[in-house]
Amino acid sequence: MDTIMEGYTNEPINTAALPRFEDVELTPLHPSYLKVIWLNFAMVYGIISIAAGVAFYFIEELRPYWLPITICYVVIVLLSIFISLVSFRNKGYAFRTHDAIYRSGAISLTTTIIPYNRVQHVALHEGFIARAFGLAQIEIFTAGGDKSDIQISGIEKQQAEKIKQLLMGKIIKEEANEE
Repeated sequence: MDTIMEGYTNEPINTAALPRFEDVELTPLHPSYLKVIWLNFAMVYGIISIAAGVAFYFIEELRPYWLPITICYVVIVLLSIFISLVSFRNKGYAFRTHDAIYRSGAISLTTTIIPYNRVQHVALHEGFIARAFGLAQIEIFTAGGDKSDIQISGIEKQQAEKIKQLLMGKIIKEEANEE
């Protein structure tokens, strides 16, 4: 038993001396992505408005409640717009020497840090509306999951392709080091 423990150390780590991710300056999403968000909102809430108008027109029992329903609907739309604006402003990403950082959230902020040696796959997606603005989404997958760990939307397509190449290069480098 003594031979196993020989040379084994378990020194405490000074957590105050660890690098702080909060000090990293994050890159905000492309400003055009806010237009993509607004267009998506307009489509979804527009369809709901049309459906509600048709329902009020054809269902007589709903007509007396049009004002409270409309007020609730407007409040929900305005609250959704406010939350999405705050969420857009809080989102940011950074790529450091050893890891990728992504921050998101409106009410509570979530910061996800993924070391490159955990990255298994990287995907680049372009939605219909985002493509019209020259934007793309990067998805970073790690081992053990069926969905991506980070989805960074609202990145200029050329920048997204560079990020994908960077991450793929890190994956290939890690695989070469393991062999």
